[in-house]
Amino acid sequence: MTTARRTVLRGGRVVDETGTAEADLSIVSGEIDQVGRIETRPDDLEVDATGRLIMPGMIDAHTHADGRVFDDEVALALLRQGVTTVIAGQDGVSYAPGDGRYATRYFAAINGAHPTYRGGGVPALLAGYDGTTPVNVGYLVPAGTVRHEVMGFRAGRPTAAELAAMRELVEQGLAAGALGLSTGLDYTPGLFADAAELAELCRPVAAVDGLYVSHMRGYEEESAIGLDEVISICEGSGARGHISHFHARPELMASLLEEAAARIDLTFDWYPYSRGCSVLGMVLLPPELLARGFEETAEALATPAGRTAVIESWLPRLVAKEHLGATWADKLALAHIAAPQYGWAHGLTLAEAARRAEVEPMDLGLRMLAAADLEVSTVMRTQSDRGDDELARNLPHPAQLTGSDGIYLGRSTHPRGWGTFARLMDVFVRQRGDLSWSELAGHSSALPARRFRLGRRGELRPGAAADLFLLDPVRIRDNATYLNPRRPADGIDDVWVGGEQVLAAGQLTGVRSGRSIRRN
Repeated sequence: MTTARRTVLRGGRVVDETGTAEADLSIVSGEIDQVGRIETRPDDLEVDATGRLIMPGMIDAHTHADGRVFDDEVALALLRQGVTTVIAGQDGVSYAPGDGRYATRYFAAINGAHPTYRGGGVPALLAGYDGTTPVNVGYLVPAGTVRHEVMGFRAGRPTAAELAAMRELVEQGLAAGALGLSTGLDYTPGLFADAAELAELCRPVAAVDGLYVSHMRGYEEESAIGLDEVISICEGSGARGHISHFHARPELMASLLEEAAARIDLTFDWYPYSRGCSVLGMVLLPPELLARGFEETAEALATPAGRTAVIESWLPRLVAKEHLGATWADKLALAHIAAPQYGWAHGLTLAEAARRAEVEPMDLGLRMLAAADLEVSTVMRTQSDRGDDELARNLPHPAQLTGSDGIYLGRSTHPRGWGTFARLMDVFVRQRGDLSWSELAGHSSALPARRFRLGRRGELRPGAAADLFLLDPVRIRDNATYLNPRRPADGIDDVWVGGEQVLAAGQLTGVRSGRSIRRN
């Protein structure tokens, strides 16, 4: 009988949510074998961890790497932050169920096209991650995609038969191992779903102890509206709840979370930036126009009369939004424009680009959407940029998980995909001390693993999955900025996924030991 070869990380400090200890750690057959003083064997593969922390792999609780995780640049961005698992299927829009065309078209500027998936539902999508990527992928059934499969873009309540068909799609996804259900209640057609419909779709989620994950219908000063709906859905279904990318005034967040926790089992994810990023169409297009379908929307935007109709009907409502206001065009920086003739506008605000083009901002934005077949994204400012002191206030909250909301398309995209976890380590742990390394491991690894039911991840104990990394606490640096968003972090050079080394000396090894993580 042959004994599997051990990898021994020697001389480091082992850190997880339970604390920190000087110890060696060994890996055998994809699992952690021993932690403590480990005697040397002649055939051990030894790694010198002196001066470094041995930490459980970070779990990105909210990402848009669904179709991009196969790309080496994206894999490097994740691994150089210690991220070994990502949770995809977010905001109610992704490839499965269905053939992927709805998500590819609507979220073209966010998720992009999947390189291989063309149908087969959640089982086929999950199977496509096994052994094809250096990181693990968990998946949420996207409710907007489910609704589109059954009802198209039609507004209004579903019939009993349509609701049953949607519920069946959710059940099929959960049976395949999906972690729960996601909604994007600012996106079409998900925004047409009411709480009663979503509660019905969440009943099978509750039955398997999955998670209801919601991009709410309101954030910032409207957060109470959005959270009330989440509470209603969870109370009506029995599902556990989770808020995507929660952002608002810290004192408002704290009070709302306290009130909600008295009624439902709730967590939220958060990233250490005050700006957001999404498709420009979510901001500039009336839902009733998108409800007519992609082709008719694009055709309407291609004509002066069509653009004028949109401007007259939608601009007053856009300006009335408190988080945008009269200076709305100054708050939208153009991140990705899939139209070569507008390449010059990347990184500019819509107001700046409009001044250069000598047209009104709304008209220019609609022209860009038409030229790019709706594939335009924007980095959005809030009413005021929140500084680190303000951002840190809800960082220690016991219900807080780390989620980058990373979008990996665009020349001038948001830096959060390259910097969220590194910025937490660099700024909020190393420099400011808002969290300890052990507390960071809790919020960014152990709690997400428990919350999404990912099995024995997020811990460094014998029998746990060997998803882990070595961190140099002196060298850790977040290099991604709004001006240069696609720069990998420094300070994490060695990462293991499933017990195999996928990053060595800061470079990809070519090993693709990641897999789909099914609900456990």
